[in-house]
Amino acid sequence: MATAMSVSAVSPPAAAVTRPRTMVCVPATARAPREMAAELAAAAALGADVAELRLDCLAGFAPRRDLPVILAKPRPLPALVTYRPKWEGGEYEGDDESRFEALLLAMELGAEYVDVELKVADKFMKLISGRKPDNCKLIVSSHNYETTPSSEELANLVAQIQATGADIVKIATTATEIVDVAKMFQILVHCQEKQVPIIGLVMNDRGFISRVLCPKYGGFLTFGSLKKGKESAPAQPTAADLINLYNIRQIGPDTKVFGIIGKPVGHSKSPILHNEAFRSVGFNAVYVPFLVDDLAKFLDTYSSPDFAGFSCTIPHKEAAVRCCDEVDPVARDIGAVNTIVRRPDGKLVGYNTDYVGAISAIEDGIKASESEPTDPDKSPLAGRLFVVIGAGGAGKALAYGAKEKGARVVIANRTFARAQELANLIGGPALTLADLENYHPEEGMILANTTAIGMHPNVNETPLSKQALRSYAVVFDAVYTPKETRLLREAAECGATVVSGLEMFIRQAMGQFEHFTGMPVDDYKFRAIASSLDNPNTMKPRL
Repeated sequence: MATAMSVSAVSPPAAAVTRPRTMVCVPATARAPREMAAELAAAAALGADVAELRLDCLAGFAPRRDLPVILAKPRPLPALVTYRPKWEGGEYEGDDESRFEALLLAMELGAEYVDVELKVADKFMKLISGRKPDNCKLIVSSHNYETTPSSEELANLVAQIQATGADIVKIATTATEIVDVAKMFQILVHCQEKQVPIIGLVMNDRGFISRVLCPKYGGFLTFGSLKKGKESAPAQPTAADLINLYNIRQIGPDTKVFGIIGKPVGHSKSPILHNEAFRSVGFNAVYVPFLVDDLAKFLDTYSSPDFAGFSCTIPHKEAAVRCCDEVDPVARDIGAVNTIVRRPDGKLVGYNTDYVGAISAIEDGIKASESEPTDPDKSPLAGRLFVVIGAGGAGKALAYGAKEKGARVVIANRTFARAQELANLIGGPALTLADLENYHPEEGMILANTTAIGMHPNVNETPLSKQALRSYAVVFDAVYTPKETRLLREAAECGATVVSGLEMFIRQAMGQFEHFTGMPVDDYKFRAIASSLDNPNTMKPRL
């Protein structure tokens, strides 16, 4: 098998091996037997394929008393029984003999799957010799809570697990960076070619994509929690998100992968918007969050044509300019890329849809607030003093767009040197945030915050005091989680016209959708999808 880190060659074989659908498994972690049985039923109602019964979570567990309750037939779902010891990340602290007897009893009571750890698999095999029912599959598992070993080491681990007589191989590792997941994808492809059933997952937020994309590479199953707060492993999504948000039932070998690259990235609503937009036009793709530390390393590793496009957010927009093979002239002038598309020849092309999204949102917000009709040929920004807070990728886009519309642009930033650097590029003055508190050269000024100040969970933060906001006629905030930030709320209280970052988000996403799919965007349909983003019941990606 390939040993390189890159997944450029990691795609399902040309003559795809016939395989069953990747199952969604919900862990049941209740403390009481009847509650665990109820969780199994709840998992079935969510649309799961199997439930993992975590016996080590039960308080005062007595196998002969409790297992008949949990495994009573008819069951709404097949049962995967796990009795995880503390030394392998579980809660059981007793001896192996008692634990093995409980697992054997679960087999006799009709459990469809039983999971046992590699370290004790040989001992367990001797105990159950000739006693394992034909309808029960044995999963032999290995968990690494520190790192993800090399591809060679993972391949050796697969062979070691197979040698125990396992029906299904399970390997769970931990990502120290997102490129670690590529090694697991290689193993999944290798096992698929050899027709070896494997559960291969990478834990924590940098490994999140392994849980969503495993159907593309032939994983036997993936785990999704019953609800938020019921996770059995780090960064486990909910089953509802896997099924409804990521549309995991439709992910297959030919599914294109898109996603948002950032750090942090868990707050983003882009997966909700783009996945539903893809689904609405029948586009075979999935959009996932990529928590990335090193952009160049990420793009080099995930270089397969199947990784077809990316949204770029903080702090990678400027680095993206250097990482692309070609950059749209506007994005190059701005010095920031928020959209990357991989062409069929493998070349990466960078665009910037932020500036159009933000500037048009501000212009429309101003026009809507004015009672008198405005000159359609003249931007309402022309001649206005436009203060940009932030000198990063989004700040550059706003500064560029405002200048193009004829505004006089001022850059304010926490670090003055960064503010001065951007101000020199656009030909305007630079200020520190402290200076901005007393900056009031004229009436009718426009303020645009492009920093992450005030973003969830730091919703009580604001880049500028309420007193200082009295100097502005229009205030825009690029932060859209929450929709009404403290900055916008206090600006509205001061009488300013406010423009939410959600409007910029929607408009820049429309541009990205067209770049990703090559299809014209249906404005009405896209906005209808985006309207669900304000619904607190909307399924959101968990990281």
